[in-house]
Amino acid sequence: MEHPFTSPALTFDDLLGRARKLVRDDRRAVLGVAGSPGAGKTTLAERLVRALNGDGAPWVAHVPMDGFHLADVELERLGLRDRKGAPETFDAAGYAALLRRLREEAGEGREGEIVYAPGFERVLEQPIGGAIPVLPSARLVVTEGNYLLLAEGSWARVRSQLDEVWFCELDEGERVRRLVARHEEFGKDHDTAVAWVRGTDQRNADLVAATRDRADLVLPGSLRYPAAG
Repeated sequence: MEHPFTSPALTFDDLLGRARKLVRDDRRAVLGVAGSPGAGKTTLAERLVRALNGDGAPWVAHVPMDGFHLADVELERLGLRDRKGAPETFDAAGYAALLRRLREEAGEGREGEIVYAPGFERVLEQPIGGAIPVLPSARLVVTEGNYLLLAEGSWARVRSQLDEVWFCELDEGERVRRLVARHEEFGKDHDTAVAWVRGTDQRNADLVAATRDRADLVLPGSLRYPAAG
């Protein structure tokens, strides 16, 4: 793969135009947004979906990877509770299978049906099955997560189901600050949040950063998105 394109002059409108062009031949397209924890993947995905659906009837769906977290009870059984968020703590094969279904169950001449995807409850830090409906009218699905570009194990099945993957980059100090604040917002005290960010989260971030060159587009941290409305 060619080295991913990046430009400090890239604008949010450029991204909207590129996303629209992914939908061709009356088939559903899937756009991936990757990046390390705290890099802004969810913010970008939500802004994209809101702006694109502002064109008229909703035609873009948002399906985060986080719904494929293994539940805490299963992490305890596997002895992985202290590694929560690492690649092995997700159902990667299930995620890849859902992406394939989303691509195959839509297209010209097909009536289609609602595809239900799992969500993730941040307060509970648990996945919730059947939380996200993807309607047959959705022509573009935006999915975001850390490991979309990982080439190991079942994660290797994910990239082939994505039309493009964009990689979010952010100044490391700012990324860490945001991540600590997020952990505190959802219940961790400051010291515990910092320890988690410097330990488990940082190991995951290093792994994700190593996949950067497999992306189609790298988004600089200077890129500005419209405010949430």
